[in-house]
Amino acid sequence: MKVQLVPSNYFKKLPKEALFTEIDKPLEIDLGCGDGSFLVAMASQFPEKNFLGVERLLGRVRKVLRKSEKNSLSNLKVLRLELSYTVEWLLPDQCASRIHLLFPDPWPKKKHHKRRMINQKFCEALIRILNKDGEFLFKTDHQEYFEESMCTLQNFSLLDHVPWDKEDYYPVTDFERIWTNEGKNIYSARFKIHQEGV
Repeated sequence: MKVQLVPSNYFKKLPKEALFTEIDKPLEIDLGCGDGSFLVAMASQFPEKNFLGVERLLGRVRKVLRKSEKNSLSNLKVLRLELSYTVEWLLPDQCASRIHLLFPDPWPKKKHHKRRMINQKFCEALIRILNKDGEFLFKTDHQEYFEESMCTLQNFSLLDHVPWDKEDYYPVTDFERIWTNEGKNIYSARFKIHQEGV
């Protein structure tokens, strides 16, 4: 199975079977998967699920491909594409059981805030992409970005803010390890699709 997902048409919403042929398996999506450490760990731990990483930078995509092949993971694919475009235009409706956004660029300068990932369009796309009982999991070390993101997410009645399950298997990312070692606080949030929303 090809590890890199290359859409036949980048201007048309992908059918579910284009992501993985086994569409009955739960699909988890890692937005901005970096070098794939978190993605590979999750795919190794949960072979009964499928995992899609989305990453714009070619060097990082190549690292994910090497790690996946080294671990012989048939339940992992990576898509090289800009995150916002992927979420808003390419991913099919109700295709994912979980979406992870871990330590995205906080764009701290005010003039760059419009580039931040979590905005109204992103939240609307989340609601469309996540299936019944689907979850969105978000982590950042940037307090102001976290607070702004929480305000945006909580404006959507179809997204319920629920406690983060500390017992749940959730690998530490490279960025989280770096920021923790530097003594920074880590802010995390988990949202679930409202039962009546799907």
